[in-house]
Amino acid sequence: MSRRNLYLPLVAFLTIALSPAAVLAQEAEYASPEAKAMIEDALSATTPALAKSATVVDWEQNVLKEGDNGWICFPTPPNFDKAPMCLDEPWLDWADGWMNKNPVNVDRVGIGYMLAGDSGASNSDPYAEETTDDWVVTGPHLMVIVPNNAGLDGVTTDPGDGGPWVMWAGTPYAHIMAPIGKHGHMGEGMGKGMHEGMGKGMQKKEGMHEKKGMEKKEGTPEN
Repeated sequence: MSRRNLYLPLVAFLTIALSPAAVLAQEAEYASPEAKAMIEDALSATTPALAKSATVVDWEQNVLKEGDNGWICFPTPPNFDKAPMCLDEPWLDWADGWMNKNPVNVDRVGIGYMLAGDSGASNSDPYAEETTDDWVVTGPHLMVIVPNNAGLDGVTTDPGDGGPWVMWAGTPYAHIMAPIGKHGHMGEGMGKGMHEGMGKGMQKKEGMHEKKGMEKKEGTPEN
């Protein structure tokens, strides 16, 4: 499987669920144990301070937790072991371009949090469907995109160096993977990666960062 496979559930989700009508009009029953578990899982992708005011959206077109800091967090996609993520607006723009195989217009640095780690990806091919020789599984990490990929030329593409490296170098979707704590390893058999989550659920839609229309229903827990 590829990092594309890692994003697929997420891209499909954003295509369907994060349209303005879906995100702003549909909310979950926040008090259910299942919703609480998904919120906890989604927010495990980032820091406690950022999580406090982040928005959480599930895979059923429901806003599980309303936030106001511009960060959108997603729980682990169905049929995945552990792959939640929290993304800022530039990353959502990036994902829209990646999903549609279009150029990416990144106008500022973008940050994505995956502090619970991922399940692996091809290090070179954004659209690989099967496990590759350069498959890499990464533990807790940040993902960074920059406005001009030429600025990444001096950064290694080798995940074995022990520090940040560039994944998908030479493509419009190049980004820095910055491990935090114990690094992942190269290998097979680790299941689908988080970019499959992005593939099925990750398309940036107008209005998803606006608070308007996301009023909490009665019974919504306070942050």
